[in-house]
Amino acid sequence: MNNLPATIDTVEQLEDIMTTPSAALVEFVKTISGDLMILGAGGKIGPTLCMSAKRAFEAAGLDKQVIAVDVAPLDYLASKGIKTIKCDLLDPADVAKLPEVQDIIFMVGRKFGSTGGEHLTWAINVMVPHNVARRFTKSRIVSVSTGCVYPVADMLEGASTEQMPANPVGEYAMSCLGRERMFDFFSSTQGQRVTHFRLNYSIDLRYGVLVDIAQKVWSGEPVDLTTGYFNAIWQGDTAERMILSLGLASAPATIVNVTGPETVSVRAVATKFGELLGKKPVFTGVENGKGYLSDAMFANSRFGNPRVPMGTMINWVAGWIKSGNELLGKPTHFETQDGNY
Repeated sequence: MNNLPATIDTVEQLEDIMTTPSAALVEFVKTISGDLMILGAGGKIGPTLCMSAKRAFEAAGLDKQVIAVDVAPLDYLASKGIKTIKCDLLDPADVAKLPEVQDIIFMVGRKFGSTGGEHLTWAINVMVPHNVARRFTKSRIVSVSTGCVYPVADMLEGASTEQMPANPVGEYAMSCLGRERMFDFFSSTQGQRVTHFRLNYSIDLRYGVLVDIAQKVWSGEPVDLTTGYFNAIWQGDTAERMILSLGLASAPATIVNVTGPETVSVRAVATKFGELLGKKPVFTGVENGKGYLSDAMFANSRFGNPRVPMGTMINWVAGWIKSGNELLGKPTHFETQDGNY
């Protein structure tokens, strides 16, 4: 993205920047044969994804719809001209009523609150994918997953690649692998074309790993260094890659790790936030060299490096926090290594 601003000052400016399609995305959506359906459109990334797709269709001069589906009403997206459908995806009869579409991005999932509510996490993360995969065997599907299906990585051994066997820690991560396996089953038995989109830490200015760290520095809370390293990617780049990943869908499924090219030090980022915010960061714990780290060379060689670099994201987050702008209040818990969320 050219001519990035020095700061982002309003939610409107933030959403405009996140949903501005690249020339590559505008060209790609011309290959989509019909409408694009996004399941689980009401989450943190869903609105950005829906608007990115809508703007790409418009820029390409295409008369195609973005169909946003969730269990809750999607009034905001409806107000933006996106077709919305309320659907209980746990109910196969309700799933059967969804329109036939060739291209689907599946974003449904449950993470926070999993501990103590494991049954619901498994239902949402495994039963819903089964219902959708069974219904749309002829579609291309991007199944949004997580780098948590890999074991916690050791810095000395390198980040997790797509060739590394899954070895999830904790029931949330296990259920995410279960989600992938439901699509794998229909890919194997019905030839369903699937991309498993293993994402590590999308960054918006209202939530994300950088926001978690910046808030602690700003408020004087200790920054835990135990999980001392992370990957992250700008949410606008995340949304774009979700759409582009339809072009990777295959049977058997293609796995793609999606994150930024940098392995980022929590200590270094907190120190930088200290400089930008005029605060002295307080640290607790000692880096153990481990974290959920993904090697995204395959995605970044295919799509190019993300348009918004880490340094720009850090500057934007610092300005956003210092100005007291809106936050979602949804910490990532990136520090977690035992799988309990």
